[in-house]
Amino acid sequence: MLPPRFRTVVLSMALAAALAACGGAEQGGPQQGPGQVTVVTLKPETVNLSRELPGRTSAYLVAEVRPQVSGIIARRLFTEGTEVKAGQVLYQIEDASYRAMAASAQAQVQRATANAEQARLAARRISELAQVNAVSAQENENAQAALKTAEADLASARAALQQANVTLGYARITAPISGRIGKSSVTQGALVTANQADALATVNQLDPIYVDLTQSAAELMQLRRELAAGKLQANNQMPVKILLEDGSTFNHDGVLEFSEVSVDPATGSFGLRIKVDNPEGVLMPGMYVRAVVGTATREQALLVPMQGVQRDPKGATSAMVVDAEGKVAVRPIQVSQTVGDKWLVEGGLAAGDKVIVEGLQKIGPGMPVNATEKGAQPAAAAAAPTAAPADAK
Repeated sequence: MLPPRFRTVVLSMALAAALAACGGAEQGGPQQGPGQVTVVTLKPETVNLSRELPGRTSAYLVAEVRPQVSGIIARRLFTEGTEVKAGQVLYQIEDASYRAMAASAQAQVQRATANAEQARLAARRISELAQVNAVSAQENENAQAALKTAEADLASARAALQQANVTLGYARITAPISGRIGKSSVTQGALVTANQADALATVNQLDPIYVDLTQSAAELMQLRRELAAGKLQANNQMPVKILLEDGSTFNHDGVLEFSEVSVDPATGSFGLRIKVDNPEGVLMPGMYVRAVVGTATREQALLVPMQGVQRDPKGATSAMVVDAEGKVAVRPIQVSQTVGDKWLVEGGLAAGDKVIVEGLQKIGPGMPVNATEKGAQPAAAAAAPTAAPADAK
């Protein structure tokens, strides 16, 4: 008989051996069944193709305010950075000399008016005397010529008065357009000259506003080839989405105004201009934005989710599909551009193919799988297992 202490050790070793045997039996059991994957069945659809292009904003209208007469700035009549209306007075130039010139021209008009009236009366009297042969025909002709000369002098005086009033009006410098005015380059008391090179201020009309974009000429040529081949249909009426620098979408869509007719030889690109409503003034000149511009429409297009497309180190793309035998097959594919969260398929897949989008980590080529369509309702859960039998006594 073994001592009690040794009997306990022997029983523990026997129990461990029994548990190991049970574990080995479990490991030697039947293999797991087919893998579970989620697939997307490709269906042809009509897709509006677009291109995301970089660009910068520019004012719809820009007007530089310059004086048209010389003088001292008497007052500045606007607040920098505010909205101004067309015709609003921005600066007042000291105008005493211009008012004096206008008053002198007005006096000349009055003198010419009096001379014209005197000549008119004289011509009428002499004409009446000439009818009764009281004066010679020569005197009558001279009187009529003097009247015409006086009337011409009056017209000239009135034109001089008009010119003087225009010059006087130029002493009040007004806004040429409506918009937001920037910083003033002069202050009260500054001397300005007519048609000087430096602007006093700049007014920008920001509603609407332009977005100037650049696009590769090679992309344009490829688009034209596909349109000519009938692969795409032109679609230039799509609204343009504007993406701000932080990635958010601007509240208002834009419209394509025009595209340049020449290509920049330094960059190989050409310009596009988009007009966008900007009532809140969010967009300011010089901001960097991106614009999603519609290019064309493709009929019978195939789109594959991005998670179903793999790339190898060389950049080649492929997708795993479930074939007719319910097994995994690898398909080399060609994709061209993204449409939302999907790739546009150019080759390698056909309508009806089941592309695997979930469960890719647990499968390999040739493995049988159970495929569930993405978005389909899951099957009913299996019945709960029966209770284990009671332990043997």
